[in-house]
Amino acid sequence: MSDFGSTTPVRLERSEGKGLAAGTLGLWGSTVIGLASTAPVYSLVATLGFVVLAVGAQAPIAFIIAFVPMLFIAFAYRELNNDVPDCGTTFTWGTKAFGPWVGWMGGWGVAVAGMVVLANLAQIASVYFWALFGMDLDNDDWRIILVAVFFIAAMTWVSWRGVEIGERLQNVLLGIQYLALGIFVVAALWQYFTGAAPDATPFSWEWLNPLGFTDFHGFTEAILLALFIYWGWDTCLALNEETKDPKRIPGRAALLTTVILLFTYVSVTIAAMMYAGLGADGPGLGNEANADDFFLAIKDGLLGPFGWLLVVAVLISAVSSTQTTILPTARGTLAMGVYRALPARFKTVHPRYKTPSFSTIVGGVVAISYYVGMTLISDNILQDSILSLGLAIAFYYAITGFACVWYFRSSLFSSARNLFYRGVIPLLGALMLTFAFVQSAIDMYDVDYGYSVLLGIGGTFVIGIGALLLGVVLMLVWFLFPRSKPFFGGRSLNRETPVMVPDEPGDFVRSIDGGI
Repeated sequence: MSDFGSTTPVRLERSEGKGLAAGTLGLWGSTVIGLASTAPVYSLVATLGFVVLAVGAQAPIAFIIAFVPMLFIAFAYRELNNDVPDCGTTFTWGTKAFGPWVGWMGGWGVAVAGMVVLANLAQIASVYFWALFGMDLDNDDWRIILVAVFFIAAMTWVSWRGVEIGERLQNVLLGIQYLALGIFVVAALWQYFTGAAPDATPFSWEWLNPLGFTDFHGFTEAILLALFIYWGWDTCLALNEETKDPKRIPGRAALLTTVILLFTYVSVTIAAMMYAGLGADGPGLGNEANADDFFLAIKDGLLGPFGWLLVVAVLISAVSSTQTTILPTARGTLAMGVYRALPARFKTVHPRYKTPSFSTIVGGVVAISYYVGMTLISDNILQDSILSLGLAIAFYYAITGFACVWYFRSSLFSSARNLFYRGVIPLLGALMLTFAFVQSAIDMYDVDYGYSVLLGIGGTFVIGIGALLLGVVLMLVWFLFPRSKPFFGGRSLNRETPVMVPDEPGDFVRSIDGGI
C-alpha cells in the first residue's frame, strides 16, 4: 500500500538501534563532552565584561540566577531521556509529546544553533591562532577565513572518525582549559593578597545578593547574556545511544555538567573582580574597551611572559567546542532521517566508525558554506547571526521543557517525585526560557542592537527570527515529498513508537561485530 492515506504504523529499520557505537561512553566521557561543548574559557572571555557592564558588582549572582533555568531544563532532559533515550532529543521528544510539526521545528532549532555557533567558534579559534604570532587581523582577512575553514574541516573529520577518538581528544583539550582557568584564579588571588593587583577589590557578600539589582533592563540583559554561556551541556543527551547506560548516564552527565559550569563561572568571575576591580579604566571590568576580550586585556599584567597561556586556552576552548558542537547536530539530523523527517541519506551510519557519516559531513559543509558566505557578504551580518543565537537556543530548550510536562501528563500526580521533576521544574524552566526568548526578540528588534539594520529594524532580530521561519519553509517543502508522509502522518514516530536503543549496549556491540 502507498504511504499516502495509510494508517498502518511504519516499520523502521534496525529496530534494535540506529547503528551508532553503543556502549562507548561512560559518565566521565559524557561529562567531558558536555563541558567541552560549552567552551567554558571562551564563554567567559566573550561574556564576563558585558555582564559586568550591565550589572556591575552583581555579576556573580547573575551567573547563579541564569543557572536556574538551565538546571530546570536539565531535569527535563533527564526525565525524558530516562523514558526515551533517543539521540534525536528535542526532535524526538517534541514529536512524541506534541506531534510532527512541533517536533520538526525543535530539531530545526538544534540544527540552526549548531551551524551558527560553529561559524563563530571557528572564527574565534582562527583569530586567536594568529594572535599567538602577534598578528591582529580583521575578521574578513583571508588568513582568518582559511584557518577557520581548516578548523571546521578538521573537527568534522574527528567527529566522523568516531566518538571514542573525539572523547580522548576532548579529555586533553578540556584538561588544558581548566588548567588555564586554575592558573588564572590562583594568579589573580595571589596578586590580590600580595597587594600587586591593579585594582584590588575585597570580596563582598553583596556580590551574591539576588536583591541587589537596581536596574531591571540591566538585570535582564545580564541574565540573558549569562543564560546562554551555559548552552552546550545537552550534547551529553545527544550521545545517549552511545553511552554504556543510555537511560541513566546522559541525564546524570547533564546535571553534573551544569553544576561544574556554575562553580567555574562564579569562581572565575569573583577572582577577576578581586583582581581587576570594576573601574572604567585600564584593566577594570567596567572598561568598555575590554568587554569583548577581558583575558587579552589583562594577560600580560597577570601572567607576564606567560600571558600567552590565556591566548592558547581561548584557542583550545574554541577548537574543542567546534568538534563537540558537530555531534548533537549530526545525531539530531540522523534521527530525523531515521523517522523520515528528512531524506533517507541522513540516517546513514558509517559501517566501521559507527558515526552518522552523511549527517556529520553535511553539517561540516553547511557550517563552512555559511561561515564563508556570511563573511564575504558582511562580517557585521555574521556577527548579528551570532548574537541571535539565543533565540534558537531558548526556542528548543523551551520546547523540551513543555514536552516533558505534556509527555508525562498522565503520571504527574502519581507521586510527589513525578510532580516535582516531571511537572513543576520543567514547566518553570520552559516558562523562564520563553520569557528569555520574548525579551531577547524585543531587545533585538531595536535598530541599535547589534551591528546591522535590515528592513528598517535590528538586523539581529531579522536574522534570528528569519532563521526559525526558514525552518517552517523547509518543513513545508519536505512535507510535499511522498517519503515525508509517514512522519507527518504520525506513523513513523509517535508516542507509542518503540525506542530504537538496545537494552544491553554491550551485547549490541558484540552482535554488530559478529556480522549483523
